[in-house]
Amino acid sequence: MRGHRAAASRPPRVRARSAAIGAFVVLAATVPAAASAAGTQEVDTALPYVCALPSGRQPVTVRVSAVFPDRAEPGEAFSPTDVTTTVELPAEAVADLTALGAATARAATRLTVGVTQDEAAAEATWRGTAEPVPVPGSGPLTLTTVGDVPSVTGQGDGDLTFTAGNLAVDLELGTADGTATDPGALTLDCSPAGDAPGSGPLATVPVGTGTPGPSGSPSAPGSSPGTPDPSPGTPEDEQGNRAPEVAEDPSTTTADRDAPPCRYDDANPSTSASLNAYITGYSNVRKLRGASLIPVSCVLVEQGPLDVVELFPDFSGAYLKQHSEGRLHHQGRERTPPFQADFLTFGFVPTKATMVLEQTGPLTLDVAGETVFETGYTSFETRTRVPLVLRVTALTVNGTPLDVGPGCRTERPLYSPEPEPSKYPGDHLVLFGSSTHQPPAMPVGYLLSSGGPLTGEATIPAFTGCGTGGEDLDRLLTASVSGPGNHIKQIQGQTCAVQVFNPAECTEDLQPLKIPVPER
Repeated sequence: MRGHRAAASRPPRVRARSAAIGAFVVLAATVPAAASAAGTQEVDTALPYVCALPSGRQPVTVRVSAVFPDRAEPGEAFSPTDVTTTVELPAEAVADLTALGAATARAATRLTVGVTQDEAAAEATWRGTAEPVPVPGSGPLTLTTVGDVPSVTGQGDGDLTFTAGNLAVDLELGTADGTATDPGALTLDCSPAGDAPGSGPLATVPVGTGTPGPSGSPSAPGSSPGTPDPSPGTPEDEQGNRAPEVAEDPSTTTADRDAPPCRYDDANPSTSASLNAYITGYSNVRKLRGASLIPVSCVLVEQGPLDVVELFPDFSGAYLKQHSEGRLHHQGRERTPPFQADFLTFGFVPTKATMVLEQTGPLTLDVAGETVFETGYTSFETRTRVPLVLRVTALTVNGTPLDVGPGCRTERPLYSPEPEPSKYPGDHLVLFGSSTHQPPAMPVGYLLSSGGPLTGEATIPAFTGCGTGGEDLDRLLTASVSGPGNHIKQIQGQTCAVQVFNPAECTEDLQPLKIPVPER
């Protein structure tokens, strides 16, 4: 699904980018392929699978629908379209999810599809994603994902046959109050249910016409006209030369990557100034002598114009500035995805916490710099400011779960030393980055357009609202975690300018192509 686009094209300008920026057989029916339009065939197939759940292996029905071409020519690449994967979980599976406290489930699927032509074979991975759906208190649950799939090319004449194989269903689980369950994610590994009825090919696409080759005899299946037939005793490893060619997974979604969705839509319309990017990193927890991973998170930004503040006295250059605003974006909320950290509290007690960072005020991005007209030398300094409250949603100490309740959080936002307190009052994080650029060399350091590291130092405030049933966990968390001097190193990936599509920066559905890797 493409993000919202405005009718007007984006005005030309300097492009500055954001910073923070299964054992039972399930009766299944196969609907034969039918021509829906000239040159295409529609497939809608229900297949029996078995999936491994926490309670054991359970039967599951998987329905795959797609539109294939009526036929193709040798060497012609094509992609099935309108691909949908529907997983029908039985009541037993739903009971497993509710036992984890799940009220919502977001699914991502990875279906292995075998592609054969004669005796040569290849594999493709069909990936799909979905928005969160409510988990019922009882009964079945249907999860439907959609996504684009890799293209396939037949190497010669002969039918291309597509067959569904193993399936992985990645579930992101949430509670009724919007926090993550423990665990917050679950992967169901599923496989076709043996020789069950209906477990046959998804589709067959004829390739070529079987017309006579140059010698006057029909071309052998699997060989192109004019190409010698493979001789008896052809080494097995040469089969790859005749196997269908499967392209790399298309970068149309982020389902194949360890990243949450990050896109504009009708609920979050984009403008000509809209950018999105992924961020990640590490934050030290000084008292615990360790570091917590900041999960890959989405940031949506509205960039401001890059303005000339004033010219150098000799008119040889100019001072520049830019102010932009942004917000974290995860499942419709201004927060990061849930993440876990493992520490030794007080140096010897193993502790595991599930946490979320919640944005409680504006996220601002302020850039100041200068450029020399003759040489093009440019330097920039960037400060990102954002108030973030640290919320703890689950806690295990020495293997014993402690109920922190729904309101466990820092009593105020994390905060950093602020160089301009009168201009930027209140508690907030301050992260700093800088860069220099001397064309034609690549920029060095952090640059808004290409990302890079932003660093800062934070104080973690005391905790409040932690514990239930008269058990007060505020003091435990405060004593073990809260305090100053916690170094943060955040890495921002390349931004995607959603209304100026660039395949080097954006996926086809206008999500950031680049997912950064955290650095210590």
